[in-house]
Amino acid sequence: MDITSLQQEYDAVLQELQNPALISDWERFQELSKKKARMEKILKKSQEAEDLRTQLQENLEMLGAEDQPELLSLAEEELKTLQEKLKAAEQELQELLATNKENLPQALIMEFRAGTGGEEAALFAADLLSMYQKYAAKKGWLTTLIEEDRTDIGGIKSAAIEIEGQEAFLHLQYEAGVHRVQRIPTTEKAGRIHTSTATVALFPRAAKTQFQINSQDLKVEFTNSSGPGGQNVNKRQTAVRLTHVPTGLVVFSQSSRSQQKNKEAALSLLESKLLQQKEEKEEKEAAGKRKAQIGWAKRVEKIRTYNFPQNRVTDHRIEKSWHGLENIMAGNLDPVIQSLREYQRSSAEKA
Repeated sequence: MDITSLQQEYDAVLQELQNPALISDWERFQELSKKKARMEKILKKSQEAEDLRTQLQENLEMLGAEDQPELLSLAEEELKTLQEKLKAAEQELQELLATNKENLPQALIMEFRAGTGGEEAALFAADLLSMYQKYAAKKGWLTTLIEEDRTDIGGIKSAAIEIEGQEAFLHLQYEAGVHRVQRIPTTEKAGRIHTSTATVALFPRAAKTQFQINSQDLKVEFTNSSGPGGQNVNKRQTAVRLTHVPTGLVVFSQSSRSQQKNKEAALSLLESKLLQQKEEKEEKEAAGKRKAQIGWAKRVEKIRTYNFPQNRVTDHRIEKSWHGLENIMAGNLDPVIQSLREYQRSSAEKA
């Protein structure tokens, strides 16, 4: 979509938002408000790029007319700076245009499971959960814990969180797969380095218009919530287990004290998993038409190693490493995320 068409669409959204009848349609109001915010970012970045182009042209003209060596050198330096700023602005504009797609998920669900490595694998899964929660907080996204099964020493056997934010899916879509850690576990007395794994799965949250489950296909069970070690921590049956009878898919939620909230969270997770299954089936059927991708849904793929003795994170898909592991684990994932997005963009252009 060109900027002129986008401006016209933006004006139309503003006009609709001024309609008093919209007060009775809260979902439509929210949809338009989010759309307005997305468009404003794009239009602002487009104007910034246009201003830089104007400055760049003016500098080129000044450079051609300048005959004093000192001023000529300064003009050349400023020209280089403007060129770098324009390149960055144009790249950001393209990314913003990508976020403006109507079908872009506004929320996603991340699921964490301990892999090989026993208790250390569970501790690593907990570290990954914390890392993504911190990253989401830095981005200003809303996170909701759907399900969590903790071990006695603070690891997690499994957990699921929902992350809601305008650009959350774009940033996190390549994080699914097997994550490997190499470190000396806190449970290791001999000081030996262990290798363990945890798996991250990612599902775009299903919108109501995308996927709805027939209530007759659901088996709903209520149980007591449990804590580390499996002990019951709530005498009321607030935990919810949902089974999709046609597929046998089971989900569980116990993070809230409210039975209704747990049921809603479990249903959201189940709908998202079923939607992903449906999309994966469609993808296989259209395999010959697929573009080059990193493959965010490939859960069995080993994607990344966190090497603590060498203070290094390596992403095996793009064969790139970063130092400052503790900083990355504290939620500062932008260098890694940006590299993956740039690689994907470059691969798509070549395809």
